[in-house]
Amino acid sequence: MSGLRAQRQVAHRAERRRAARRGAVVVAASVVAAVGTITGMVSALSDDDRGSDEARPLVTRSPSLRPLPAVPSTSSPTPKPSSASPSASWTSAKPSPKPTKETTKAEAVAASNRLYRHSESQVLDWVADNATDPRLAVIKSRIADRPAAVWFADHTPSTITARVRAVTSGGAALGRVPVVVPYAIPARDCGGASQGGAPDLDAYDAWIDKFAAGLGNDEVIVILEPDSIAQSDCLSSDQRVDRFASLARAGRVLKAANPKARVYYDAGHSEWNAPDKQAALLGKAGAASAASSDGVFSNVSNFNRTSAEVAYTRAVLDALGGPDRLGAVIDTSRNGNGAPADGEWCDPAGRKVGLPPTLKPGEARIDAYLWVKLPGESDGCKGEAGTFSPGYAYDLAR
Repeated sequence: MSGLRAQRQVAHRAERRRAARRGAVVVAASVVAAVGTITGMVSALSDDDRGSDEARPLVTRSPSLRPLPAVPSTSSPTPKPSSASPSASWTSAKPSPKPTKETTKAEAVAASNRLYRHSESQVLDWVADNATDPRLAVIKSRIADRPAAVWFADHTPSTITARVRAVTSGGAALGRVPVVVPYAIPARDCGGASQGGAPDLDAYDAWIDKFAAGLGNDEVIVILEPDSIAQSDCLSSDQRVDRFASLARAGRVLKAANPKARVYYDAGHSEWNAPDKQAALLGKAGAASAASSDGVFSNVSNFNRTSAEVAYTRAVLDALGGPDRLGAVIDTSRNGNGAPADGEWCDPAGRKVGLPPTLKPGEARIDAYLWVKLPGESDGCKGEAGTFSPGYAYDLAR
Protein backbone atom coordinates (compact mmCIF):
# COMPACT_ATOMS: atom_id res chain seq x y z
CA MET A 1 0.00 0.00 0.00
CA SER A 2 1.43 3.37 -1.05
CA GLY A 3 0.60 5.04 2.28
CA LEU A 4 2.65 2.51 4.24
CA ARG A 5 5.52 2.81 1.79
CA ALA A 6 5.46 6.56 2.19
CA GLN A 7 5.47 6.24 5.97
CA ARG A 8 8.53 3.95 5.87
CA GLN A 9 10.32 6.51 3.72
CA VAL A 10 9.28 9.24 6.11
CA ALA A 11 10.64 7.33 9.09
CA HIS A 12 13.92 6.61 7.32
CA ARG A 13 14.50 10.23 6.38
CA ALA A 14 13.47 11.43 9.82
CA GLU A 15 16.02 9.16 11.48
CA ARG A 16 18.82 10.54 9.33
CA ARG A 17 17.92 14.16 10.01
CA ARG A 18 16.83 13.98 13.65
CA ALA A 19 20.22 15.23 14.83
CA ALA A 20 19.97 18.21 12.50
CA ARG A 21 16.84 19.66 14.06
CA ARG A 22 14.62 19.16 17.07
CA GLY A 23 13.64 15.64 16.09
CA ALA A 24 11.01 16.51 13.49
CA VAL A 25 9.95 14.20 10.76
CA VAL A 26 10.97 15.12 7.23
CA VAL A 27 8.45 14.16 4.62
CA ALA A 28 9.09 14.20 0.90
CA ALA A 29 6.89 16.68 -0.92
CA SER A 30 4.33 14.99 -3.11
CA VAL A 31 1.62 15.81 -5.55
CA VAL A 32 -1.73 16.15 -3.78
CA ALA A 33 -3.86 13.42 -5.25
CA ALA A 34 -7.21 14.76 -4.13
CA VAL A 35 -6.40 18.47 -4.20
CA GLY A 36 -6.26 20.66 -7.28
CA THR A 37 -5.95 24.38 -7.81
CA ILE A 38 -8.08 26.77 -9.72
CA THR A 39 -7.26 30.16 -11.13
CA GLY A 40 -9.67 32.99 -11.53
CA MET A 41 -10.81 36.39 -10.48
CA VAL A 42 -11.30 37.29 -6.83
CA SER A 43 -13.52 40.27 -6.07
CA ALA A 44 -12.75 42.23 -2.93
CA LEU A 45 -15.71 44.53 -3.42
CA SER A 46 -18.81 42.37 -3.39
CA ASP A 47 -19.44 38.71 -2.72
CA ASP A 48 -22.36 38.83 -5.14
CA ASP A 49 -20.51 40.56 -7.96
CA ARG A 50 -18.26 38.02 -9.60
CA GLY A 51 -17.06 40.31 -12.37
CA SER A 52 -13.61 41.86 -12.10
CA ASP A 53 -10.77 42.88 -14.37
CA GLU A 54 -8.15 42.59 -11.65
CA ALA A 55 -6.10 39.39 -11.63
CA ARG A 56 -5.84 37.78 -8.22
CA PRO A 57 -3.83 34.85 -6.84
CA LEU A 58 -5.19 31.35 -7.28
CA VAL A 59 -7.36 29.72 -4.64
CA THR A 60 -7.05 26.10 -3.63
CA ARG A 61 -9.99 23.70 -3.80
CA SER A 62 -10.99 21.87 -0.69
CA PRO A 63 -9.54 18.37 -0.56
CA SER A 64 -11.50 15.20 -0.10
CA LEU A 65 -10.87 13.98 3.43
CA ARG A 66 -11.58 10.33 4.03
CA PRO A 67 -13.30 9.94 7.41
CA LEU A 68 -11.68 7.20 9.45
CA PRO A 69 -13.83 4.41 10.85
CA ALA A 70 -15.18 4.82 14.33
CA VAL A 71 -12.94 3.72 17.17
CA PRO A 72 -15.08 1.86 19.72
CA SER A 73 -14.31 2.71 23.31
CA THR A 74 -15.95 1.29 26.39
CA SER A 75 -14.31 4.05 28.40
CA SER A 76 -15.90 6.83 26.40
CA PRO A 77 -17.64 9.14 28.87
CA THR A 78 -21.27 10.01 28.36
CA PRO A 79 -21.37 13.62 27.16
CA LYS A 80 -23.01 15.72 29.82
CA PRO A 81 -25.00 18.87 29.15
CA SER A 82 -22.93 21.97 29.67
CA SER A 83 -24.07 24.57 32.15
CA ALA A 84 -21.85 27.18 30.57
CA SER A 85 -23.32 30.19 28.87
CA PRO A 86 -23.01 30.43 25.08
CA SER A 87 -19.62 31.61 23.88
CA ALA A 88 -19.12 35.28 23.14
CA SER A 89 -21.13 36.16 20.07
CA TRP A 90 -19.55 37.44 16.89
CA THR A 91 -22.57 39.67 16.43
CA SER A 92 -22.78 41.53 19.71
CA ALA A 93 -21.36 41.47 23.22
CA LYS A 94 -24.46 43.14 24.67
CA PRO A 95 -27.37 41.22 26.20
CA SER A 96 -30.45 41.12 24.02
CA PRO A 97 -34.10 41.45 25.01
CA LYS A 98 -36.09 38.24 25.31
CA PRO A 99 -36.50 37.18 21.68
CA THR A 100 -39.74 36.54 19.88
CA LYS A 101 -39.97 34.05 17.01
CA GLU A 102 -39.64 36.94 14.58
CA THR A 103 -36.58 38.49 16.20
CA THR A 104 -34.90 35.09 16.63
CA LYS A 105 -35.31 34.37 12.92
CA ALA A 106 -34.05 37.84 11.98
CA GLU A 107 -31.01 37.50 14.25
CA ALA A 108 -30.18 34.08 12.81
CA VAL A 109 -30.32 35.49 9.29
CA ALA A 110 -28.15 38.44 10.30
CA ALA A 111 -25.59 36.14 11.93
CA SER A 112 -25.49 33.92 8.85
CA ASN A 113 -25.08 36.95 6.61
CA ARG A 114 -22.04 38.04 8.61
CA LEU A 115 -20.13 35.05 7.26
CA TYR A 116 -18.25 35.82 4.06
CA ARG A 117 -19.16 34.03 0.85
CA HIS A 118 -15.98 34.13 -1.19
CA SER A 119 -16.51 34.98 -4.84
CA GLU A 120 -14.27 32.24 -6.21
CA SER A 121 -15.47 28.63 -6.06
CA GLN A 122 -16.26 25.73 -8.32
CA VAL A 123 -19.98 25.89 -7.59
CA LEU A 124 -20.11 29.57 -8.54
CA ASP A 125 -18.28 28.76 -11.77
CA TRP A 126 -20.84 26.05 -12.51
CA VAL A 127 -23.76 28.38 -11.79
CA ALA A 128 -22.32 31.03 -14.09
CA ASP A 129 -21.81 28.54 -16.91
CA ASN A 130 -25.10 26.62 -16.70
CA ALA A 131 -27.92 29.14 -16.79
CA THR A 132 -30.34 26.73 -18.48
CA ASP A 133 -29.65 23.64 -16.39
CA PRO A 134 -32.86 22.51 -14.62
CA ARG A 135 -30.88 21.90 -11.43
CA LEU A 136 -29.64 25.50 -11.32
CA ALA A 137 -32.20 27.04 -8.96
CA VAL A 138 -31.78 24.34 -6.31
CA ILE A 139 -27.98 24.31 -6.43
CA LYS A 140 -27.72 28.09 -6.46
CA SER A 141 -30.13 28.80 -3.62
CA ARG A 142 -29.13 25.93 -1.34
CA ILE A 143 -25.37 25.67 -1.95
CA ALA A 144 -23.87 28.44 -4.09
CA ASP A 145 -25.46 31.26 -2.10
CA ARG A 146 -24.18 29.91 1.23
CA PRO A 147 -20.89 31.11 2.74
CA ALA A 148 -18.26 28.38 2.86
CA ALA A 149 -14.63 27.96 3.88
CA VAL A 150 -11.67 28.65 1.60
CA TRP A 151 -8.96 26.00 1.70
CA PHE A 152 -5.20 26.56 1.23
CA ALA A 153 -3.88 23.07 0.66
CA ASP A 154 -0.66 23.51 -1.29
CA HIS A 155 2.76 24.54 -0.04
CA THR A 156 3.39 27.73 -2.02
CA PRO A 157 5.43 30.11 0.18
CA SER A 158 5.85 32.73 -2.54
CA THR A 159 2.11 33.35 -2.99
CA ILE A 160 0.39 32.23 0.21
CA THR A 161 0.35 35.66 1.89
CA ALA A 162 -1.28 37.33 -1.12
CA ARG A 163 -3.79 34.51 -1.55
CA VAL A 164 -4.90 34.62 2.08
CA ARG A 165 -5.04 38.42 1.97
CA ALA A 166 -7.29 38.30 -1.11
CA VAL A 167 -9.85 36.36 0.94
CA THR A 168 -9.57 38.25 4.21
CA SER A 169 -9.62 41.66 2.53
CA GLY A 170 -12.69 40.62 0.57
CA GLY A 171 -14.46 39.80 3.81
CA ALA A 172 -13.25 42.98 5.52
CA ALA A 173 -14.52 45.16 2.66
CA LEU A 174 -18.02 43.82 3.29
CA GLY A 175 -17.81 43.70 7.09
CA ARG A 176 -18.10 39.92 6.96
CA VAL A 177 -16.17 37.06 8.53
CA PRO A 178 -14.20 34.72 6.23
CA VAL A 179 -13.36 31.13 7.14
CA VAL A 180 -9.92 29.95 6.02
CA VAL A 181 -8.38 26.49 6.26
CA PRO A 182 -4.59 26.07 6.34
CA TYR A 183 -3.97 22.47 5.25
CA ALA A 184 -0.28 21.89 4.65
CA ILE A 185 1.03 19.93 7.64
CA PRO A 186 3.68 17.36 6.61
CA ALA A 187 2.47 13.73 6.41
CA ARG A 188 -1.13 14.89 6.31
CA ASP A 189 -3.78 12.22 5.73
CA CYS A 190 -1.13 9.63 6.74
CA GLY A 191 -0.04 9.35 3.10
CA GLY A 192 -3.61 8.79 1.87
CA ALA A 193 -5.52 10.41 -0.97
CA SER A 194 -5.00 13.94 0.39
CA GLN A 195 -1.28 13.55 1.02
CA GLY A 196 0.98 16.51 0.34
CA GLY A 197 1.70 19.76 2.09
CA ALA A 198 5.01 21.15 3.30
CA PRO A 199 8.14 19.00 2.91
CA ASP A 200 9.04 19.20 6.61
CA LEU A 201 8.06 20.99 9.79
CA ASP A 202 10.65 23.76 9.37
CA ALA A 203 9.11 24.56 6.00
CA TYR A 204 5.63 24.33 7.52
CA ASP A 205 6.52 26.77 10.31
CA ALA A 206 7.81 29.24 7.71
CA TRP A 207 4.65 28.74 5.60
CA ILE A 208 2.43 29.45 8.61
CA ASP A 209 4.34 32.69 9.21
CA LYS A 210 3.51 33.76 5.66
CA PHE A 211 -0.09 32.54 6.00
CA ALA A 212 -0.51 34.62 9.16
CA ALA A 213 0.81 37.71 7.37
CA GLY A 214 -2.26 37.59 5.12
CA LEU A 215 -4.86 37.51 7.90
CA GLY A 216 -5.30 41.26 8.07
CA ASN A 217 -6.77 43.05 11.08
CA ASP A 218 -10.43 42.07 10.97
CA GLU A 219 -12.45 39.09 12.14
CA VAL A 220 -11.52 35.77 10.59
CA ILE A 221 -12.04 32.13 11.55
CA VAL A 222 -9.13 29.73 11.09
CA ILE A 223 -9.81 25.98 10.88
CA LEU A 224 -6.29 24.78 11.64
CA GLU A 225 -5.24 21.61 9.82
CA PRO A 226 -8.17 19.17 9.64
CA ASP A 227 -7.25 15.63 10.79
CA SER A 228 -3.84 16.75 12.06
CA ILE A 229 -4.58 15.72 15.65
CA ALA A 230 -7.29 13.06 15.44
CA GLN A 231 -5.37 11.27 12.69
CA SER A 232 -1.92 11.42 14.24
CA ASP A 233 -1.62 7.78 15.28
CA CYS A 234 0.26 6.93 12.08
CA LEU A 235 3.20 8.98 13.41
CA SER A 236 5.82 7.79 15.84
CA SER A 237 5.72 9.27 19.33
CA ASP A 238 8.63 11.62 18.49
CA GLN A 239 7.00 12.68 15.25
CA ARG A 240 3.73 13.34 17.06
CA VAL A 241 5.49 15.51 19.64
CA ASP A 242 7.08 17.56 16.87
CA ARG A 243 3.83 17.93 14.94
CA PHE A 244 1.97 19.07 18.05
CA ALA A 245 4.72 21.59 18.82
CA SER A 246 4.33 23.05 15.32
CA LEU A 247 0.55 23.21 15.69
CA ALA A 248 0.84 25.00 19.04
CA ARG A 249 3.28 27.42 17.46
CA ALA A 250 0.95 27.92 14.50
CA GLY A 251 -1.90 28.98 16.78
CA ARG A 252 0.32 31.47 18.58
CA VAL A 253 1.60 32.93 15.32
CA LEU A 254 -1.86 33.27 13.79
CA LYS A 255 -3.35 34.98 16.84
CA ALA A 256 -0.34 37.25 17.30
CA ALA A 257 -0.60 38.35 13.66
CA ASN A 258 -4.30 39.19 14.04
CA PRO A 259 -5.76 39.39 17.56
CA LYS A 260 -9.26 39.23 16.04
CA ALA A 261 -8.54 35.85 14.44
CA ARG A 262 -10.28 32.90 16.07
CA VAL A 263 -8.27 29.69 15.77
CA TYR A 264 -9.86 26.25 16.18
CA TYR A 265 -8.09 22.89 16.56
CA ASP A 266 -8.94 19.44 15.21
CA ALA A 267 -11.29 17.44 17.45
CA GLY A 268 -12.10 14.80 14.81
CA HIS A 269 -15.75 13.86 15.22
CA SER A 270 -18.14 12.03 17.52
CA GLU A 271 -17.55 8.59 15.97
CA TRP A 272 -13.76 8.74 16.13
CA ASN A 273 -11.77 9.14 19.37
CA ALA A 274 -13.41 9.22 22.79
CA PRO A 275 -13.66 12.79 24.16
CA ASP A 276 -11.06 12.26 26.90
CA LYS A 277 -8.55 10.76 24.46
CA GLN A 278 -9.08 13.54 21.94
CA ALA A 279 -8.81 16.19 24.64
CA ALA A 280 -5.48 14.76 25.79
CA LEU A 281 -4.11 15.02 22.26
CA LEU A 282 -5.52 18.52 21.81
CA GLY A 283 -3.88 19.67 25.03
CA LYS A 284 -0.49 18.56 23.76
CA ALA A 285 -1.06 20.60 20.58
CA GLY A 286 -1.80 23.84 22.42
CA ALA A 287 -5.58 23.83 22.07
CA ALA A 288 -6.12 24.69 25.75
CA SER A 289 -3.87 27.76 25.64
CA ALA A 290 -5.40 31.22 25.36
CA ALA A 291 -2.33 32.32 23.41
CA SER A 292 -2.97 29.88 20.58
CA SER A 293 -6.58 28.66 20.65
CA ASP A 294 -10.23 29.65 20.68
CA GLY A 295 -11.42 26.07 20.88
CA VAL A 296 -12.02 23.07 18.64
CA PHE A 297 -13.75 22.06 15.40
CA SER A 298 -15.49 18.80 14.54
CA ASN A 299 -17.16 16.86 11.73
CA VAL A 300 -15.12 18.39 8.88
CA SER A 301 -15.95 16.53 5.67
CA ASN A 302 -18.16 14.15 7.65
CA PHE A 303 -21.85 13.41 8.09
CA ASN A 304 -22.59 13.04 11.80
CA ARG A 305 -25.67 14.78 13.08
CA THR A 306 -25.29 18.21 14.63
CA SER A 307 -26.79 17.10 17.96
CA ALA A 308 -24.15 14.37 18.30
CA GLU A 309 -21.35 16.82 17.51
CA VAL A 310 -22.68 19.39 19.98
CA ALA A 311 -22.65 16.81 22.79
CA TYR A 312 -19.26 15.47 21.71
CA THR A 313 -17.47 18.83 21.45
CA ARG A 314 -18.85 19.91 24.82
CA ALA A 315 -17.43 16.72 26.33
CA VAL A 316 -14.08 17.38 24.64
CA LEU A 317 -14.02 20.95 25.95
CA ASP A 318 -14.88 19.77 29.45
CA ALA A 319 -12.01 17.28 29.35
CA LEU A 320 -9.63 19.79 27.74
CA GLY A 321 -10.00 22.48 30.37
CA GLY A 322 -8.44 25.83 29.55
CA PRO A 323 -10.17 29.21 29.55
CA ASP A 324 -13.95 29.28 29.90
CA ARG A 325 -14.21 31.17 26.61
CA LEU A 326 -13.06 28.17 24.56
CA GLY A 327 -15.83 27.01 22.24
CA ALA A 328 -16.46 24.75 19.26
CA VAL A 329 -17.44 25.08 15.62
CA ILE A 330 -19.16 22.26 13.75
CA ASP A 331 -19.17 21.47 10.04
CA THR A 332 -22.83 21.06 9.06
CA SER A 333 -22.32 21.09 5.29
CA ARG A 334 -23.40 17.50 4.59
CA ASN A 335 -24.96 16.17 7.78
CA GLY A 336 -28.65 16.85 7.14
CA ASN A 337 -29.50 13.13 7.13
CA GLY A 338 -26.73 12.02 9.46
CA ALA A 339 -24.06 9.46 8.65
CA PRO A 340 -24.88 6.36 6.59
CA ALA A 341 -25.49 3.25 8.68
CA ASP A 342 -22.99 1.19 6.69
CA GLY A 343 -20.13 3.60 7.37
CA GLU A 344 -19.73 4.55 3.70
CA TRP A 345 -17.60 7.70 3.42
CA CYS A 346 -17.14 8.29 -0.31
CA ASP A 347 -20.02 10.42 -1.64
CA PRO A 348 -22.59 8.20 0.11
CA ALA A 349 -26.12 8.24 -1.25
CA GLY A 350 -29.00 9.75 0.69
CA ARG A 351 -27.02 12.53 2.39
CA LYS A 352 -28.30 16.11 2.53
CA VAL A 353 -26.91 19.53 3.27
CA GLY A 354 -27.22 20.40 6.92
CA LEU A 355 -28.04 23.52 8.91
CA PRO A 356 -27.00 26.76 7.19
CA PRO A 357 -23.75 28.36 8.30
CA THR A 358 -24.26 30.80 11.15
CA LEU A 359 -22.30 32.64 13.81
CA LYS A 360 -25.24 32.39 16.20
CA PRO A 361 -26.18 28.72 16.57
CA GLY A 362 -27.93 29.27 19.89
CA GLU A 363 -26.15 26.39 21.65
CA ALA A 364 -24.02 26.78 24.77
CA ARG A 365 -20.29 26.61 23.99
CA ILE A 366 -20.92 26.29 20.24
CA ASP A 367 -19.52 29.34 18.45
CA ALA A 368 -20.69 28.57 14.92
CA TYR A 369 -22.07 26.12 12.42
CA LEU A 370 -19.87 26.32 9.34
CA TRP A 371 -19.69 24.77 5.91
CA VAL A 372 -16.05 23.73 5.87
CA LYS A 373 -16.33 20.95 3.31
CA LEU A 374 -17.89 22.45 0.19
CA PRO A 375 -21.10 20.51 -0.64
CA GLY A 376 -21.00 19.05 -4.11
CA GLU A 377 -17.23 18.65 -4.25
CA SER A 378 -16.71 14.93 -4.66
CA ASP A 379 -14.89 12.56 -2.30
CA GLY A 380 -13.83 10.66 -5.41
CA CYS A 381 -16.81 8.44 -6.26
CA LYS A 382 -19.26 10.84 -7.93
CA GLY A 383 -16.37 12.42 -9.80
CA GLU A 384 -12.67 13.10 -9.52
CA ALA A 385 -11.81 13.80 -5.88
CA GLY A 386 -12.04 17.48 -5.08
CA THR A 387 -13.97 18.44 -8.20
CA PHE A 388 -17.52 19.78 -8.29
CA SER A 389 -20.20 17.30 -9.27
CA PRO A 390 -23.53 18.97 -10.12
CA GLY A 391 -25.37 15.66 -9.84
CA TYR A 392 -24.00 15.07 -6.35
CA ALA A 393 -24.67 18.69 -5.37
CA TYR A 394 -28.27 18.42 -6.58
CA ASP A 395 -28.82 15.22 -4.62
CA LEU A 396 -27.47 16.91 -1.47
CA ALA A 397 -29.50 20.08 -1.92
CA ARG A 398 -32.95 18.95 -3.09
